[in-house]
Amino acid sequence: MSDLFEPSDASAEAPPPPRRPLAARMRPRTLEDIAGQDHILGEGKLLRRAIEADRLSSLILYGPPGCGKTSLAEVIALTTRRAFDRSSGVLSNVAGLRRSLEAARQRRAVSKRETILFIDEIHRFNKAQQDVLLPYVEEGAVTLIGATTHNPFFFINNPLVSRSQIFQLEPLGEDAVRTLLKRALESPDGLGHLSIRVDEPALNHLAAVCEGDARRALNAMEIAALTTAPEADGVIHITRAVMEESIQKKAVLYDHDEDGHYDTISAFIKSVRGSDPHAALYWLAKMLYAGEDPRFVARRLIILASEDIGNADPRGLTLAVSALGAVDFVGMPEARIALAQVTTYLATAPKSNAAYMGLEAAWADVKEGRTLPVPRHLRSTGSRRAAKAFGHEGYRYAHDAEEHFVDQEYVPTDKVYYEPTSQGYEEVIRKRIEHWNHLRQAARKSKPPDHPPPGQKDKTQGSA
Repeated sequence: MSDLFEPSDASAEAPPPPRRPLAARMRPRTLEDIAGQDHILGEGKLLRRAIEADRLSSLILYGPPGCGKTSLAEVIALTTRRAFDRSSGVLSNVAGLRRSLEAARQRRAVSKRETILFIDEIHRFNKAQQDVLLPYVEEGAVTLIGATTHNPFFFINNPLVSRSQIFQLEPLGEDAVRTLLKRALESPDGLGHLSIRVDEPALNHLAAVCEGDARRALNAMEIAALTTAPEADGVIHITRAVMEESIQKKAVLYDHDEDGHYDTISAFIKSVRGSDPHAALYWLAKMLYAGEDPRFVARRLIILASEDIGNADPRGLTLAVSALGAVDFVGMPEARIALAQVTTYLATAPKSNAAYMGLEAAWADVKEGRTLPVPRHLRSTGSRRAAKAFGHEGYRYAHDAEEHFVDQEYVPTDKVYYEPTSQGYEEVIRKRIEHWNHLRQAARKSKPPDHPPPGQKDKTQGSA
């Protein structure tokens, strides 16, 4: 009877351990294995030079899901031969983080070995957790590599951002995805142990619909291979129909936990800018239905209200800011109504980018070194006595004038930066500026210049 409870010869061996997902098995081990990202990893690029010379500072890798942030961090560790410690913005707490940091400090002191601390989803760390990192990063106890799908300037503390180099990774192109898929089909670590034939249309479809996400593409390929029965000749034949089932293309191709779907937000913004409320509402619905953070949408509307509508309808900015408050106060799903209101208002408002373009022109002058001195009469003095002592007299208070306007120099250049359009309220502004220009010209005709041209005497002062 005891034989009934003893394992038979067939079942005596323990079952093999489950294989890791294909995406994990196919992680690159060298810089040459990494597909895409040539803008930061190509020959001669800064990040590649730093990795190869082992002269890395702390990094923040910013990009959409599946673009290779984690893989790049692991390749850096292998290439530089540094110790590699991994943490997660989702699972780690302050106590665990301190233990990792202290271990790195001890490793550096005792064995002189540097440590890379890789933190996935670093944007999920709260302020206290991010602050814990600062002293260790400053003293060089660890080389921090943070990975995030969110804009680090919004979601990571400024002190940590300022101590790190930020590199933005891009979604993989279709060619790069195809390269990875073919490599997985041939590699012994991938699907090379199977006899598989993938139709070219199937491969192209997967590369096209994975949205640049290598992890998603590889996992779909593995599902297709493992769930398709071999044909009579023992070959697993993957057709386009099989691949379409395997990728399970959602009704909405949108990862609700990320902010990396640039195409959709771009279409939304351009629809509002293009005065198409119908298209704008569709893209808004797609984002919110897929679970996009409504605050992200509200922030983009605030930017748009200033950049694309501006003074043509100044109420647009007020409404956009109010929508952000409504999102925080009401929450979803009702907050979508407020977002729909501001979206349609901005889409149907008169448009002007005059303020934005004026700022860009002034910014370019300052950036290129065309800085101008502050006129003496506009400088801060603190008192009339100080103004007289430093030669800063001469400022005229605009409200003392009949039309609350005086002709005086506010910047030593005649360059025009702001040119209001005839759209909406900017037509009123344009006419007002024209009126002031007439007042300015009349004032200049009625009095001698305050500053005669170089080499020309001021006739009001007489001869020396």
